[in-house]
Amino acid sequence: MSKSRFTIRQLTLAAIIAAVYTALTTLLPIPQYGGVQLRVAEAMTVLPFFFPEAIAGLTVGCFLSNLLLSPIPMDWIFGTAATLLAALWTRRMPNKYLAPLPPVICNAVIVGGEIALFFSEGSAFWPAFALNAFTVGLGEAIACFVLGLLLLQVLPRVPGLRPYLRQA
Repeated sequence: MSKSRFTIRQLTLAAIIAAVYTALTTLLPIPQYGGVQLRVAEAMTVLPFFFPEAIAGLTVGCFLSNLLLSPIPMDWIFGTAATLLAALWTRRMPNKYLAPLPPVICNAVIVGGEIALFFSEGSAFWPAFALNAFTVGLGEAIACFVLGLLLLQVLPRVPGLRPYLRQA
């Protein structure tokens, strides 16, 4: 497997992950933007623990979702950057129980800060940041530590995926 190029299998997996992330984000009728949000698709942010291709897939999926639905153009950049950083960091986690931590931290800090910056002025930034970091982080923790860990438990049980999973 070449490190400089994607194989057809890797590109296909990244595209499927991007499509599923985008579909879950755009089609589910739950709050997925703003200070209080729960993106079910964020459960997928643990996938880089097993699949490096998920880094590209999640980044593209998040960008497309934000481009299509986010009322904040800053989110197209910073929300996507939070997902990219979280995916890169998740790939380096030593065990699957820590894999949900990077998305929670990255989104709480970056997206919480982005929302606070967009909706507050002057000295109101820090209280707004604290509130938004908490609420975004809470929604992210639910998605990643509940649904994401469940995903990490189930994937190794799928016989067809076993040869492609990182041993952990």
